[in-house]
Amino acid sequence: MWATLGFGYWFTLLIAVPAAGFLLRLFLIQHDCGHAAFFRSRRTNDWIGRVIGPLTLTPYDYWRRNHGIHHASSGNLEHRGIGDVDTLTVREYLALRRWGQLRYRLYRHPFVMFGLGPAYLFLVRHRLPIGLMRKGWQPWVSTMVTNLAIVLLVAAMTWLVGIGPFLLVHSPIMLLTASIGVWLFYVQHQFENTLWAAPPDWSLHEAALYGSSHYDLPPVLRWFTANIGVHHVHHLCSRIPFYRLPQVLRDHPELAKIGRLTLVESLRCVRLVLWDESRQRLISFGDLRRARSVAGTP
Repeated sequence: MWATLGFGYWFTLLIAVPAAGFLLRLFLIQHDCGHAAFFRSRRTNDWIGRVIGPLTLTPYDYWRRNHGIHHASSGNLEHRGIGDVDTLTVREYLALRRWGQLRYRLYRHPFVMFGLGPAYLFLVRHRLPIGLMRKGWQPWVSTMVTNLAIVLLVAAMTWLVGIGPFLLVHSPIMLLTASIGVWLFYVQHQFENTLWAAPPDWSLHEAALYGSSHYDLPPVLRWFTANIGVHHVHHLCSRIPFYRLPQVLRDHPELAKIGRLTLVESLRCVRLVLWDESRQRLISFGDLRRARSVAGTP
């Protein structure tokens, strides 16, 4: 990309697309390391994950702990807020004051969710162990050492090519990767017939199987996304490395039909923002407005 800056920035941006795909695949290798799934040795998983961290702007040990909470509580209405997309029930949304409803609407707007949000998450939020600030020294060491490594990498690249070319090359890669990563995480749990429940009705295995989608992508996208679309199987057993997930679907073809989303179908998930406990599905703001209009509720 740096070598093409003289030919026209549009050509540089075209190359940013596959470059972002490779960075995304690195993040998903880091993700498998966090589950101790990529290598047999836990220590090897951890150190490879830490080395990848400065490239993905993700402090490995801090992120691994948050992600573990997500796996342990996915779909549980009483344990939301760590490692997931904030999702309100219809009752909770209606109980908010007007400013609270507006804030939630802004948060769930596609421009914020897939534009500003990913940039904030990877550039700002990951620079401090938010959510684990009082959980001991490990989250702080993970984030601060990663931050130091990022500073050294940026300084080296700035010295090598200059601050302007570095930003022109790396900014689109990072921003595109962040947005795609958040999109993948979104559609893996935010689809119409996902599953949310409160204890004692909540079950870890049911939430894994029916609360996570099977994002059935074209082959080239499956490669770049490291089969993370087979997300229901991943949640059932996170120790299965991503390169074994297609084999699970071949051995158990009935799993391929559960929660299946195609690329086109997934685009409709953007409008789903509220969990309707009465209908046991995600709905849009428009669905809520129409339901209240029929019921005669202002």
